[in-house]
Amino acid sequence: MDFSLWPAANRTWQEVLDGAEYAERTGWHGVWIADHFMQNGDDLSVPVNECLALIAGIAARTDRVRVGSMVLGNTYRHPAVVANQAATIDQMSNGRFVLGIGAGWQVNEHEVYGIELPPVRARLARFEEACQVIKGLLSQDRTSFDGTYYQLTGAPLEPKPANLPIMIGAAGEKVALGIVARYADEWNHWGTPELAAHKGKVFAEHCERIGRDPKSVRRSAQTMLEIVVPGDTEAAERKERLESRGGHVIMGSAQEVLDVVAQYSAAGIDEVLVPDSMLGTGNRRFDALERLREEVFAKI
Repeated sequence: MDFSLWPAANRTWQEVLDGAEYAERTGWHGVWIADHFMQNGDDLSVPVNECLALIAGIAARTDRVRVGSMVLGNTYRHPAVVANQAATIDQMSNGRFVLGIGAGWQVNEHEVYGIELPPVRARLARFEEACQVIKGLLSQDRTSFDGTYYQLTGAPLEPKPANLPIMIGAAGEKVALGIVARYADEWNHWGTPELAAHKGKVFAEHCERIGRDPKSVRRSAQTMLEIVVPGDTEAAERKERLESRGGHVIMGSAQEVLDVVAQYSAAGIDEVLVPDSMLGTGNRRFDALERLREEVFAKI
């Protein structure tokens, strides 16, 4: 099982780069960046850096780690533009880029920027067309597409990437996982090992209906991970605050975190992503990441 770092996009560019270079230096598998323009909440003063700009910078400053988007929102990114951006970043990274895409969901950023957020059914229908457009542009000499939401006529995309995996972030069991089964090379969702095992069973049913081996899709999941150090009197409050907002949290002693994280593999997960948003800044952040790397990941 692989472990990757997810630096928060509300950190400064230097802090994001420091995290990526730390991951490169200490053997992490990848670095992922979320795609949002603002925080999901009422505090509009929190700065948020743009996803693809950060990824391009990371790609140019690293040599080994995979770099991926977690995940590009289809409602505000035209798939033809996305495909062209992805092909260029693929060059910059020497084939280390993973194109993570999703249907879009965050209500407040759509409201303040005046971007339409369709109802779920229409949003997923649009996203499925976008998957077809992107796969066509990345693989065909010229792409024509006549859909409800997108129309292309003999559209080029050059140069083609050598091997650009498409990762879809999705959890909806009725429709979204069916889109993953049809179009994804990789699949990501939030959740603990127990939830991952359940989602995997639903996904396998979608794959069976179209004759695809579910094991051909690389799976990743993420949750908030933290080893609580002795004397940390605020840990319980942090965990309660995150869980009250619907967050997924694995927090406790090194052994307690290890016991849970070790279950991801049996649940079908190939890669665990570690968001650093709750781990503080400066040395505190890297101390927390080193504890996870040495006391948990190295023992799995």
